[in-house]
Amino acid sequence: MMKFDIPAEANLIDKERVVGRPINRIDGPLKTTGRAPYAYERHDVAKGTAYGYILGASIAKGSIRTIDVGEARRAPGVLAIVTYENAGKLGKAKAHTARMLAGPGVQHYDQAVAIVVAETFEQARAAAHLIKVDYLREEGRFDLAGQRDKAVKPQEKGDTPDTAVGDFAAAFAAADVQLDETYTTPDQCHAMMEPHATIAAWEGDKLSLWTSNQMIAWAVRDMSETLLIPPERIHVSSPYIGGGFGSKLWVRADAVMAALGARATGRPVKVALTRPQAYNNTTHRPATIQRIRLGASRDGRISAIAHESWSGDLEGGDVEIAAKQTRQLYAGEARLTAHRLATLDLPEGNAMRAPGEAAGMLALEIAMDELAERLRMDPVQLRIVNDTQYDPEKGPSVPFSERRFVECLQLGADRFGWSRRNPTPGQVRDGRWLIGMGVAAAFRGNITMKSAARASVDKRGMVTIATDMTDIGTGSYTIIAQTAAELLGVPIERVSVQLGDSSFPVSAGSGGQWGGNSSTAGVYAACMSLRDAITQKVGFNSKDVVFENGELRSGTRVVSLAEAAGDKGITVDDGIEFGDLSERYAQATFGAHFVEAGVDRHTCEVRVRRMLGVFAAGRILNPKTARSQIIGAMSMGVGAALMEEAVVDKKRGYFVNHDMAEYLVPVHADIPHQEVVFLDEVDAKSSPMKAKGVGELGICGAGAAVANAVYNACGARIRDYPLTLNKILKSLPT
Repeated sequence: MMKFDIPAEANLIDKERVVGRPINRIDGPLKTTGRAPYAYERHDVAKGTAYGYILGASIAKGSIRTIDVGEARRAPGVLAIVTYENAGKLGKAKAHTARMLAGPGVQHYDQAVAIVVAETFEQARAAAHLIKVDYLREEGRFDLAGQRDKAVKPQEKGDTPDTAVGDFAAAFAAADVQLDETYTTPDQCHAMMEPHATIAAWEGDKLSLWTSNQMIAWAVRDMSETLLIPPERIHVSSPYIGGGFGSKLWVRADAVMAALGARATGRPVKVALTRPQAYNNTTHRPATIQRIRLGASRDGRISAIAHESWSGDLEGGDVEIAAKQTRQLYAGEARLTAHRLATLDLPEGNAMRAPGEAAGMLALEIAMDELAERLRMDPVQLRIVNDTQYDPEKGPSVPFSERRFVECLQLGADRFGWSRRNPTPGQVRDGRWLIGMGVAAAFRGNITMKSAARASVDKRGMVTIATDMTDIGTGSYTIIAQTAAELLGVPIERVSVQLGDSSFPVSAGSGGQWGGNSSTAGVYAACMSLRDAITQKVGFNSKDVVFENGELRSGTRVVSLAEAAGDKGITVDDGIEFGDLSERYAQATFGAHFVEAGVDRHTCEVRVRRMLGVFAAGRILNPKTARSQIIGAMSMGVGAALMEEAVVDKKRGYFVNHDMAEYLVPVHADIPHQEVVFLDEVDAKSSPMKAKGVGELGICGAGAAVANAVYNACGARIRDYPLTLNKILKSLPT
């Protein structure tokens, strides 16, 4: 296992013959022609498949008195019905706050209470509605604001809930200019294209799952803990995933209930959550209440900065770390961050694209805009004067590995035409539209995770990379192929990438913006080991060997990869472990968002006219796929600003708008022009790839830039997301 505990020196990736190029997605043709089999479409994997339909709880808090399945069992085509009464002993996966099968207690609305397995989907669905459940309803807690005073400091689960440096109260009181405001963000739901889906099949005591999941090794662990069987008896396959955004980091009810249904019938069972179930049965981004206090001198330098946040989850759950970015983004000697957790009986709160920063930046970056206005200072300049090259909580002993935040701001302002912005709101018109510009920082911490891969070359000179890494639409297949092609000197067409199978070496998986950098670093380690194995086999000097055009060269000797591999081929397993560089250096990705928005002066309708994002995120492994990731993230930021809200029925405890018709997300027509610029950066302290993640950076701050543009356009300062028409109308200056 390669140890990465010192900064990377010049290496083979630096040549960028293949890595760093805007190569088309190698899985693109399969997906655009419908030939990429997703979980529910794996018709080849199991014969005689039956269909499962999950019945969810119709209460949000309470218990099941009785379940009458008699009529449902007699319905046409029904093979089995599984409830907590006949499911057998089940455990609860440690990563889950909610159980995947309710009974007798019910933790949240739409929690699975039964699965009906039948010959057809329609038969299973019809029979499920014949099940009669008698509930004992209890009073639930569904309103974060109402539970705020009862919120408590959460237990530490990786992130420290509170931090403090210096005497914040004294520094804030002494500041020339003060800001003390509260901001709120609503519950938000994942709305990926592919719903949660699984085919489960048993062969004796061994379980196979073909499922839509971002983290293969975690899926094996979760199923082992839930079904109480050894992990070596579980096989998980997930080669193609139609989006996840964090909701598929762990197995959900589709996988567990499909396994229970398959065990009950002795047949393979396929289950797909309906679109409404994806909102209430799985996970969501919790709502937040955030108080931000900023104290600054007349020249704009922040002397005191505090960020306190409240969020809710089921009992035993975790808090949304919305103040995470405030610990590192801006300078300031006196600092305070705090998080409090309220117990709510809503569906489980958990990871959604950039958990923590996505919600936190919505608040912090409006606060910075408000501070700039009170100082009568340009918002770009305010951010520049408060830049820091070291972790402001830990001091100069922990510098940033790379931090080009100021360059992002300056280049973005120049390209966007920021100098034409009128700082006085409501002064620029285009017919019926009031036009404004807004800016916000982008920030997301850089995370690295242990990752491994298998690299091989066969008698044809074909290179194969196998790892349980997943591709959730991010381009994993492509950047892994680029890495192998770069290191082994073959065209990318000569590389085959196999992903998403628990029989492969364990990778970082897809999530938290760690996947691309970490998984390619694992492939780097495996390919370097393969190079050594090939070199030793043919007797070349490893110090001067060159891999190029499918050949090895050393001095005057030349051997093809095919010849070197021989009839048996050569295969190695290797990976990478990360040392303490992330503790010795603060590691993060940075950017700057610029937005021009129009507000209809009669209707208060908001239109995003153009967006620009400039980002510094280490080596960009593939500019085309990275740009796609950023555009998608920026679009999600627009959704968070203007339309996304999972509306809570505070009496019954569920998300009312639980379908794609009423849970609104942006479409192409909502954002006619988006531009993405990457700074030419490498970060040798991040990984041997000298890359960092970009998948979540683009959402962080984008929504706040929209809110700031709306304020500049019409003078409506809204601190309660989303910025809907009624809120703008109510907030317009009189």
